[in-house]
Amino acid sequence: MALHVIIPARYGSSRFPGKPLVTIAGKPMIQHVMERASQARGVATVAVATDDERVARAVEAFGGRVVMTPSECRSGSDRVALAAEALGLGDGELVVNVQGDQPLLPPAVLDECAAPLLTEPGLGLSTPVVAIKDPGEVPDPNHVKTAMDAQGNALYFSRLPIPFPRDGERITYYKHLGVYIFRREFLAAFAALPTGRLEQIEKLEQLRALEYGHKVRCVITEYDSPEVDRPEDALRVEAILRQAGEDW
Repeated sequence: MALHVIIPARYGSSRFPGKPLVTIAGKPMIQHVMERASQARGVATVAVATDDERVARAVEAFGGRVVMTPSECRSGSDRVALAAEALGLGDGELVVNVQGDQPLLPPAVLDECAAPLLTEPGLGLSTPVVAIKDPGEVPDPNHVKTAMDAQGNALYFSRLPIPFPRDGERITYYKHLGVYIFRREFLAAFAALPTGRLEQIEKLEQLRALEYGHKVRCVITEYDSPEVDRPEDALRVEAILRQAGEDW
């Protein structure tokens, strides 16, 4: 089944205005994200969903596809839902929300994340998580942590470290990566739900699905995807790219 990748990209980030267009190793960050996503197996569409003409012009300048969306979208997934409608994607299609701040996204993450949706017709949403190896990421609220049940379904997502080791035992924390794969009909249903209370408190859109009783399947991957939340993160990513060369 084909994957339709839509990358929500706002210009007006409060923490990092103009973030999608920051230059990393000679390219705007949004171009890195589009190029990586396009390398995954089965990708039929890669488009940027934005509300800003500056982002649109930059994407069109390197030959990318753009879907204009309203500025008042509640979350990236709501923006993706509008773009999927504009693109005419039908029920049963797999729509991939790749957040536009992941210029090092390994394409294999999309392949892994799509797998349960291809084998479980009743599943509407999957998302990748990776074991945290850097202890400094555990308390950092920019790295969202995940608790899962025995079947790999999310129990909760939080900016705080979860679960809490009461007796001090060593545990593995899992970090959520900014990729969601929706079955098209579930994406539409998700976007029609009211904003959840926990979603509003934590500012995590995936909590909306959990609050209204829907499964979110977590796919454990060995691949990490450093995000760009602040200007210093862009410099760190550029150093990784320059050091690794063509390996990335």
